[in-house]
Amino acid sequence: MKRLTQTLPVFFALFTVGVMVGCKDEGPHTNPEVKFEATLSGANEVPPVTSSATGRMEGIYNKETRSLTYTITYSGLTPIAGHFHSGNSWETGGVVYDFGRTLTSPISGKWENLNQQQENMLFSGLFYVNLHTALNRSGEIRGQVNMSDFVAWKASRK
Repeated sequence: MKRLTQTLPVFFALFTVGVMVGCKDEGPHTNPEVKFEATLSGANEVPPVTSSATGRMEGIYNKETRSLTYTITYSGLTPIAGHFHSGNSWETGGVVYDFGRTLTSPISGKWENLNQQQENMLFSGLFYVNLHTALNRSGEIRGQVNMSDFVAWKASRK
């Protein structure tokens, strides 16, 4: 027992130094701009809806200006409303940003001045894009917004 109590502190000290030396300050979290994306479908709605419509959201978040520039392309539907909502992929959430009246594909815009909570939610994957139609007023196609830079960065490190 005495030997174990003498060895453990040395092991933990070496482990901590090894972790600190092995960590590098690189990756998407250090970039001033981060890419985000979402794939929209009826299957992603809560509850799922049957729809042949599809869509895609691509965006770039600028950490310095705290703004998300986005483009949403879609086909197979005529939206009557479009929004960013808050929530996990398995739940419905409130509207946090309205795309406005011009909903012709592609929908392009800039969500400016995100506050700290909104930025945290964006980086945590807690926003989704939802396009609503007359037939499916609660949403016809939906996609969870996730950071795409991390996937590309991680693949480049192998």
